[in-house]
Amino acid sequence: MSHGLNVSVSNLPRLKRNIASIEEVDALGWAAGLSFTAYGVRVGIRVNDLRALDLLPERLPFGWKASASPLVDRLYSLVVGGDEPDGKVGSSNVLYSDATELIRTADTGEALEALESHMQLYVAEMARDKVFVHAGAVGWRGKAIVIPGRSNTGKTTLVAELVRAGATYYSDEYAVLDMRGRVYPFARPLAIRSDDGSRLQKHSVETLGGRAGAGPLPVGLVIVSTYRAGARWRPRLISPGKGALELLDNSVPAQRRPEAVLAALHAVVSRAPVLKGARGEAGDMVPRLLARWVSLKE
Repeated sequence: MSHGLNVSVSNLPRLKRNIASIEEVDALGWAAGLSFTAYGVRVGIRVNDLRALDLLPERLPFGWKASASPLVDRLYSLVVGGDEPDGKVGSSNVLYSDATELIRTADTGEALEALESHMQLYVAEMARDKVFVHAGAVGWRGKAIVIPGRSNTGKTTLVAELVRAGATYYSDEYAVLDMRGRVYPFARPLAIRSDDGSRLQKHSVETLGGRAGAGPLPVGLVIVSTYRAGARWRPRLISPGKGALELLDNSVPAQRRPEAVLAALHAVVSRAPVLKGARGEAGDMVPRLLARWVSLKE
């Protein structure tokens, strides 16, 4: 088979715990499935058509590894159907998370995007020994630059420009921290908006002339910045406490694991300066950012 996944037909992934109404989803009929782990989280996906497995590899979380055990913490079920959204399973694409229907759409791509986004967020929240922060991250001269921010704050554009300037790519979505405040790669393809802004297009870091990081880096600089048309980047240095709050606001497991999150963030801001300020175009900001990096180290 071309998908190259550790696929099971007879031993489909199943939840480790009982969930109300899961029997209704179980009864829909599943052709194959796969189980994997990512950052200590066990996830399963089952599909109604074996051919749908070819659509999954690029959607799985960065660093995933196939699992021999079918028992999972979260089970996604994907029905791949036809093109007519008549509301019937089998003629539209339907995605379930455990027993909950997440999306029903005639667009297979939309269903796959929902699967990728929901799955990555679940791993980010439930990771056992790492703290995921909504942030872009690159490596520069042996240290990491972390750019916290949610979607549509311009962090991917800034990360892409830094990579073009010679930085090593770590992530455009999550900065993955350990308890020592080091950043690990989450080097999925960069999701860059098309010129008209209507859709996201995936680009490997190699197409930007860059390369992905291979190991953890200590954080050397945190940039808190959102795009504002015409703005000239004139950041101010903020206190470690305020910097920690900015990172906390973007930390995925802040409510579930507050002590671990605060420990990781303290390790970051106790060693790395935090700069805050609005910016204009990323291409104009990057030379100033890297020059400021040099001045901060002197």
